[in-house]
Formats: sequence, structure tokens, C-alpha cells
Amino acid sequence: MTMPEKNPDLWAAALAWFAAHQPQIYAGGTAAAVALCRVIYGGGGKRKMILEGILCGLIGTSLVPLLEYFALPTNLATFAGCMVGFIGVEKLRDYSDRFMSRKADSL
Repeated sequence: MTMPEKNPDLWAAALAWFAAHQPQIYAGGTAAAVALCRVIYGGGGKRKMILEGILCGLIGTSLVPLLEYFALPTNLATFAGCMVGFIGVEKLRDYSDRFMSRKADSL
């Protein structure tokens, strides 16, 4: 088995993958970092801080395809990730529940 440092193709492929997915990685990382800071500032525990950071990071990562669907620039993913981290999972769930209940009522 070859070591990664002796296989430059692996590093080139990894860097190409990172460059192709940079908006998602950056948006998810920004959302996670803002969520962590918000929970620390609010006095939350370590468990809440970790879970909130992970969930906000995943939501922030999923925003890039949504931006592409609405033909918006992927540069907005950073701002959207910050907003997801700032708002938090509980508020986003409330907004989603209200939106879905309105859609279900209209059917």
C-alpha cells in the first residue's frame, strides 16, 4: 500500500474535490461556528453546543443546492450559513412547521 505523501494524484484529487465543494464546506463550517458561539454566549451546555453546531452545519451545507435552484450566486451561501447558525435549529424548525402546516391546509 502506498503512502499518501508518495501518491500526488491523491492530493490532487482531494484538492480538486475541495475546490469543487468549497461553497458547501464554507457555508456549513460558518453555520456550525456561529451556532457554537451563539450557544456558548447563551450559556448552553457542551452537549447542546455540539449538537447545535452539527445540525446547523448540515443545514448550512444543504443551502448551496437551494441557492442554485433559485439561480442565486453560491457566494450567498456564506451569509445564509451565518444566518442559519444565528437563528438556530429550534427557530428554523418552528418556521418549517408553520410553512408546512399552511401548505397542508391549502390542499
